[in-house]
Amino acid sequence: MAIWPDRIEWDRPRSASGGKMVLGAMTLGVSLAATGVSKNHSGGSEMIPIRSITSVSTARDGSNTIVQVLTAGGQIDFRVKHREATQVRAVLNDLILRGPEPVKVNVVATSPVVASLPPIDIPAQLKQLKTLYDDGVLTDDEFNTKKAELLARM
Repeated sequence: MAIWPDRIEWDRPRSASGGKMVLGAMTLGVSLAATGVSKNHSGGSEMIPIRSITSVSTARDGSNTIVQVLTAGGQIDFRVKHREATQVRAVLNDLILRGPEPVKVNVVATSPVVASLPPIDIPAQLKQLKTLYDDGVLTDDEFNTKKAELLARM
């Protein structure tokens, strides 16, 4: 197993599993003849992106510890030595919590962008405010506060 900042990779051994041997015995060797019994040949490699890992836990299993990696697609177990399990779990948890490395982008602005708002017609705003006050929509305090704001802009 190799742990990278963005992924975990491991080689998947291709060998006769217990289940494959039982199936071979049950079919009198027909399934073994069809699929083959190869030992110590590489069965390929697999990879899990760190961003897809949701949790990491450990469980003791005899002379080894199983590091259980939970992803959106299911659980993957890695059998490691007891002394390595704590370190593997800590590294994976740190990578999960840290998240992806930020990408720095240099942007050169050609000219500053200034938002321009249309000018406010303060006398028209004051007339509208007085109409709302006369209609009873605004209280005395609301009217006086807003009127003071508008007059301060003049």
